[in-house]
Formats: sequence, C-alpha cells, structure tokens
Amino acid sequence: MSASIAVSDLGFRWPDGAVVFDGLSFTLGPGRTGLIGANGSGKSTLLRLIAGELKPARGSVEAFGSVGYLPQELTLRSTLRIGEALGIATQLRALAAIERGDASPENFADVGDDWDVTERAEATLARLGLGHLGLDRTVGEISGGEAVLLGLAAQFLRRPDVLLLDEPTNNLDVAARGRLYQAVTSWRGVMVIVSHDRVLLEHVDQIADLREGEIRLYGGTLADHDEAVAVEQDAARRAVRTAEGDLRKQQRELIEARTKLDRRRRYGEKLGESGSLPRILVGARKRAAQVSAGKHRIMHEEKIEQAQQRLTDAEGAVWDDDEIRVDLPGTVVPAGRTVLTLSNVVLRNGARASLDVRGPERIALLGANGAGKTTLLQAITGELPPPEGTVQAAVPLRYLPQRLDLLDDAATVAANVAAFAPGASVNTIRAQLARFLFRGERADQQVRTLSGGERFRATLAALLLAEPPPQLLLLDEPTNNLDLASSRQLAQALSGYRGALIVASHDLPFLQAAGIGRWLRLDGQLTEAGAPASDEPVG
Repeated sequence: MSASIAVSDLGFRWPDGAVVFDGLSFTLGPGRTGLIGANGSGKSTLLRLIAGELKPARGSVEAFGSVGYLPQELTLRSTLRIGEALGIATQLRALAAIERGDASPENFADVGDDWDVTERAEATLARLGLGHLGLDRTVGEISGGEAVLLGLAAQFLRRPDVLLLDEPTNNLDVAARGRLYQAVTSWRGVMVIVSHDRVLLEHVDQIADLREGEIRLYGGTLADHDEAVAVEQDAARRAVRTAEGDLRKQQRELIEARTKLDRRRRYGEKLGESGSLPRILVGARKRAAQVSAGKHRIMHEEKIEQAQQRLTDAEGAVWDDDEIRVDLPGTVVPAGRTVLTLSNVVLRNGARASLDVRGPERIALLGANGAGKTTLLQAITGELPPPEGTVQAAVPLRYLPQRLDLLDDAATVAANVAAFAPGASVNTIRAQLARFLFRGERADQQVRTLSGGERFRATLAALLLAEPPPQLLLLDEPTNNLDLASSRQLAQALSGYRGALIVASHDLPFLQAAGIGRWLRLDGQLTEAGAPASDEPVG
C-alpha cells in the first residue's frame, strides 16, 4: 500500500476531560498538506496522534509507511553530538572501526548498506545551510534555529514515507527559511506541515483546515484556500440573508392567517347570536372552524420551524472566529526619559553592544540565527548577565521569551496569571483571560495541556497584568506560536503601546504593523540599520 494517513472516527480528550476530537475522519495521500487552524484547535495534538506519541480514546489513526516527526518544541541535549542528533552515530562508529581495521561482523551489520552515510549527512547539512557544522560538534554550540534545521536534516536522512512538521520555520532567519522552502518543495512522500508561515504554505499541494473538530480539504496553496473560503463565506452570508427573509415571511403569513381565522370566528359568533341559523348548524360551523384553525396553525408553525432550521443551518456555515483582544497597559514614557542603557556589553558569543533607549521608542532587533539576539535580551533582563559591560534598566520591564517557559505547568491558567498580579481581583483576572479567549472552564485548564499558541496567549495575559505595569516590553519572536488573526491583533495593540518596545523577529510584516521606528542589527556588533525593504531579508 502506498504511503498515506487514514484517520477514522477519532476521539481524543485530555486527562482533565477537555475534548479535542470527537469523530474526526479523513485521509491524506502523497503530497504536501498544510494543516491550518486557530490556536488550540488541535493541530499539534493531531500530529502527535499520527506520530504515535498519543493514543486515541476511540477510532483509529494509521500511518502507512515509516513516520518522521519534527515537533514544535525540539529538545536536544546540549551535550549531544551532531552525528548523534542526526541518528547516525552507530553507523559512524562502525565505519570508523572498520577503517581502523576492525572487520567484525557487528560493525558490518551496523553499517548495513549505508556506506555513504557520512557523505549523505554532510550533503544534507550543506543543503540546509549547516555545512559549517562538523559531525563531532555538540548541540550546545549551535543556535535554536540551527537546532530546528538539524532536526529536519535528521528526518531527511531517515527518508521516512510520512513526514510531520510542526511549525518548522519558528526561530529561522530568512535565509534558513528559504532553504527550508526548497527542501519542502522537493519532498516526494507524504508531508503534513502545521504552520502559520504564509510563504511556506504557498509551497503545499493542499490545505487541511481544522475547525471545530473537523477537517476540510482545499486543493492548492493557502492563497487558493483563502480565495475559496472567501467565495464560500460570501455565499453563506447570502444564504443567511435569504433564510432570514424566509423566516420573516413565514411569521407574517402566520399572523395574517390568525387574523383571518379570528375574523371568521367572530363572524360565526355573530350569526349564532342573531338566531338567523339553526343552533345545530352554528355548532357544526364552529367545530369545522376550530378544526380548520388548528390545521392552519400547525401548518404555519411547521413552516416557521423549517424556516428557523434553514436559518440555523445557514448561520452554522458562516465562520465567526474568535480573536484575542490585546489591551496593553496604559503606560506612558516621556520622550526624553532614559529607559535602558547598555555600556560596552560583550555577550557570551563575543558580540558587542552599546545602546541608549529613550522614551517610547519602538525597536526591532534583527540578525541571523546564532547572532545573539536572545542572549542580548536575556542580558537586559539579568537572566544571563554579560561577561563584560553594564546593563541599566531604568523602568519596570517584562520579557516574553521564545521558549514560553515562564508559567507553572502544573498550575491552571488563572492561577498563573494571579501569581503575576497578586493584587488583582478574581474578576479582573477572569476578564483579562477572557480577552485572550480563556473563558469559563478554559481558564481553569492546567498549563501543561495548552497548545503552543494557547501557552503564548496565557503568558502574554500574565505579563500584561503583571505588577508593576511594564514600561519596557521585550519580545522574542512573538509570532512563532500565533495564528494569523492573533498575530494581527498583537501587532495592532503594540502599535498603540506608549511604553518602550524591543522586538526580536524575522517577521517583517508584523514588525511594520507594530509601528517599529528604529531598526538595529546584531552581527558581531549592534549597529543601527535602516528599515528593510519589503523583499529584503530581516534575518
């Protein structure tokens, strides 16, 4: 049987009872599929089910062929050597032993038919821009973006029949993304990609839209999907207007029918009172009128019920997506006030930085993977003090890290937010969480059950309610875990923030929408840079 994925009547819920899937069915064959959906819709959970990391409560999930899986949060031990991370350490050791003259059967068995594994590994690394990495180097020597590419290289070396990628462009600079796009385009097996990267999603063969526990497949790229959805939604809204008009018509006809029947009833009563008709005939007419009125009432009520159902069905086809509402603190930093000073700072990778931030400046921090952007932000927060130089933050600051590890996994979302704002009332905390789509029982979920996007929203909610209110916000790749709608909302909120802002990001549209006015590039030294053109790499 050719490589494919078959999901039938899938049911899955978390230990706390939260239902993720209830009867999901679909099949995917060879080709590249972009899996999209709102944060928390279950995209990453679905990949884990296909990969076998999670077990369904009911139904079946079958992947026909070998499966490779690159998770969103790739964890590699810092002491792991590149060859080990690629999964070829056994072959490399056997080859080295054979070259030394050890011709034992065990070594030949370990090598198998993979005599060119070293050359293939080096070629794969070079293809992904990691040609400078020797197979004996350790993971601790490479950046987070390089670690993602290393994980991808390991999958390409394995050559699985089914490859699952969860947000593979997170933490990648523009050059690395370009190499990833090329690698994705050349893939010939079954590939499922969870991503919010619009450029990456223009390299797929179809889009799988996960919404309310169901998947709809659209042929073509994300742009094709968006066009098809726009046509569908326009038709759905027209159907709602038609159904509303039909319902109003049926309601009017019921009123008119009741009015006519009331007139007939009153006319019959007058005839009976006048004595112009025999009593037995009056009674017969009355009974006939009552039967007729009952039939008319039932008929019109059935028509109204049918019209109401058509309206309900039509409204169900219209998407009403929730979006986060980001309310940043009402912070105002005077234009001349010193917010942050870096004096002759030397980062742990050797990069140098001096910087003065005054007033409500909005700064983008650019640089390739491994340049030290995250290290610089950690130096500002004091999390990773620099070996040389001084850092002076003159205002309260908050830092949203790339790894989103500020929250207690064992505590609920509401409890985590309360820990950041001990003076806030329960109502204030619940209202804040509602703006970030954690309403009712969702606010009582344990953080460990959240998706990447939900964890981002919970972390941001906690930071923005924190006491004292931050006058300097540091954001490290904030769009990594956000769906497109939430990313737009965050950019709009940041554009109105009147405190100081430093954002490390490779997402140029997001930076432009956030109203960035100062551009800095870290490349061995922190320097001023002009605003990039729309087609210029920001990595």
